[in-house]
Amino acid sequence: MKLTVVGGGSTYTPELIDGFARLRDTLPIEDLVLVDPSTERLDLVGGLARRIFARQHHDGRITTTSDLDAAVDGADAVLLQLRVGGQAAREQDETWPLECGCVGQETTGAGGLAKALRTVPVVLDIAERVRRTNPDAWLIDFTNPVGIVTRALLQAGHKAVGLCNVAIGFQRKFAALLDVTPAEVHLDHVGLNHLTWETAVRLGGPEGRDVLPDLLTHHGEAIAADLHLPRPLLTHLDAIPSYYLRYFYAHDEVVRELRTKPSRAAEVAAMEAQLLKLYADPALDEKPELLAKRGGAYYSEAAVDLAAALLTGAGSPYQVVNTRNNGTLPFLPDDAVIEVQAAVGQKGPTPLPVPPVDPLYAGLIADVTAYEHLALEAALHGGRDRVFKALLSHPLIGQYAYADHLTDRLIAHNREHLAWA
Repeated sequence: MKLTVVGGGSTYTPELIDGFARLRDTLPIEDLVLVDPSTERLDLVGGLARRIFARQHHDGRITTTSDLDAAVDGADAVLLQLRVGGQAAREQDETWPLECGCVGQETTGAGGLAKALRTVPVVLDIAERVRRTNPDAWLIDFTNPVGIVTRALLQAGHKAVGLCNVAIGFQRKFAALLDVTPAEVHLDHVGLNHLTWETAVRLGGPEGRDVLPDLLTHHGEAIAADLHLPRPLLTHLDAIPSYYLRYFYAHDEVVRELRTKPSRAAEVAAMEAQLLKLYADPALDEKPELLAKRGGAYYSEAAVDLAAALLTGAGSPYQVVNTRNNGTLPFLPDDAVIEVQAAVGQKGPTPLPVPPVDPLYAGLIADVTAYEHLALEAALHGGRDRVFKALLSHPLIGQYAYADHLTDRLIAHNREHLAWA
């Protein structure tokens, strides 16, 4: 089995490598190729990756290259984890929206749109090159904004599934609180990427007993504190929102916070510099503790589970993925990409039935789906007017004066990445 990681020079990659090594019985990789335009990063990350495999007695071969076509040739699956523009572009995404009093964040709002515009054309080019070389390969997208990128891939006819670590993070957290194994926890997880709610937490599978009321009764304060949301809100929602919902439920509070501290991009850039120094140490043969602060918790386990299910039929029978709606949420178009529990096998994911969605969530889901449609149109076809319409439609922006100003700022900060600008 051959698996290729595009963006293999990422400081995330040792987390992924650790999962591949530990879970080799689930996903028996023979050839792992890390591809990245930065040969300097590849040398550091690739060296650590080989030492991690050696420490854990994994006999798979790890190679590094900046030649994308060679890297994907013969791959059974290609995992996408790239960041167009690097942390410098992310820094801009997180700062200039604040000028209008709008949240600055890399996956939602104006910053999220900027990232989508930079990313979609690059990912589609990669996907076409994969299809020419190996049309049967699965594309597993971890590149944000996952919902928009996955929709672009599926719309172009690629074998693609989107992946996020929010659900697996909740699963692990709830399992610890309930003192059960993660495999016993099944989430009724509904929404879009980075816009999801846990409407039930079931023990034993899709038909298991819902213990969400018990979790809220006995652990509600801790869960709310972890989400940086007030405890009474969880009672009103009768659900547990992902932490990304804080950008919607406490928008102005978040903006005030963001204006008074360094951006997350600046924090991550500093952390990455430290990580790369650690990776350069030839004695290091395991992922360092600092990597846990980089983000992406349980990313490797989710990736292994999904790849195993797609390639061999192994892995968990039910997984939270980003895939075509196809009537699962009847208030959305079929080609919308939703994030829900699905039965995943070698033919791909099949969403499980979702109970009727409360209007409190459905309205916001529909609004953001409409934005994602307009965002993808802007990413595919360009033009100031399309960017403006996408921004105007976003629930975190909405006002025409803001959308107009943010359109100009977005284009100015991303001109080098926008072929039409």
